[in-house]
Amino acid sequence: MYECIIVGAGPAGGSAAYHLAKQGRSVLVLEKASLPRYKPCGGGVSPAIAQWFDFDFSPAISVKADSIRFTWKLDDSVEAKIATKEPVWMVRRDVFDHFLVQQAQKQGAELRDNTEVTGIEFKSDYWQVNTANGQVTGHYLIAADGVKGSMPKWLGFKDRKRRLAGALEAEIPANVENKSTIHFEFGLVKNGYIWNFPKADGYSLGVGTFIGGEPQDFKKILDEYAKYFNVDIKTSKQYGYPISLWDGNQKLHTQNAVLAGEAACVVDPFTAEGIRPSIFSGVLAAQFINEALSGDINALENYTEAIHEQWGSEMAWAQKLAGAFYRFPGIGYKVGVKRPSGAQTMGKILCGELRYGDVAGRALKRLIPGFGG
Repeated sequence: MYECIIVGAGPAGGSAAYHLAKQGRSVLVLEKASLPRYKPCGGGVSPAIAQWFDFDFSPAISVKADSIRFTWKLDDSVEAKIATKEPVWMVRRDVFDHFLVQQAQKQGAELRDNTEVTGIEFKSDYWQVNTANGQVTGHYLIAADGVKGSMPKWLGFKDRKRRLAGALEAEIPANVENKSTIHFEFGLVKNGYIWNFPKADGYSLGVGTFIGGEPQDFKKILDEYAKYFNVDIKTSKQYGYPISLWDGNQKLHTQNAVLAGEAACVVDPFTAEGIRPSIFSGVLAAQFINEALSGDINALENYTEAIHEQWGSEMAWAQKLAGAFYRFPGIGYKVGVKRPSGAQTMGKILCGELRYGDVAGRALKRLIPGFGG
């Protein structure tokens, strides 16, 4: 009998496993894929996550980017240095996620990868988890199996509050001349943006739409954007995937179980940043499950409240900004991105050194005449 079983070995699951194991708890991580495994993702990580751990992430970082370049329909560019203590980390998810789980294993967590969960049953005061390789039991569960996982449904979360976004991404091997610049393109795609995140040996090119609306030809858009960098996406496999954006506060706990990561719909609705919020939710899940194991009967309810207070309040501002910016991107680019401080502000938000609440009010006044009047 484990004290906690974690389903999913992504950033949320790995973070929760690390912190629970570090507290001396018996932890089992179940992962359906074989690690390391590819995960479509731009791979931008806020260095702010380092504050939640006591080990060095350097082995898991491909490059560090200290500049941002914005374009509007491949023109009208704005470039700025990110004036932060530490640049944005660019990672490959197969390396990064596996590294995080390995740190948890060093603390005593057990990993069973290549083990798909087929169902769960609550037995008076513990969970029985059925897998393709047999049954395991644990007092508490963390559902961290991502946007498409079955755990939330099995736990009774039938209608989670979330906004499903769509993205298409390609990893393109290339000789990257400038590994320190992140590229964002607005205007070629409606209700979203295109990105080019450099890695040591290539680019992560992707396109995402975050508000909804009419269908768009992502492949055609990404193909056009790739030519801008003299690369051909047709030479690389492309991955379409959904993103589970935050769409308001909701209950994230149930009997002896919590949701974390994209299963908890924590992705930033403005930037679509998912790694930092997933890690944050995993760290909090570990904290409150540790308290529950120590006898605090309100611990899991406190987890939901902590996510609402520490992440949801920020995401309410991010939602407002996303709604204004993506519906009127031309205005947003002109009054937001092209302002001398705009790119700097974006860089500080991506690095976790600035909060939406610090800037959103002023930004919305520029985007929406009369806002707050």
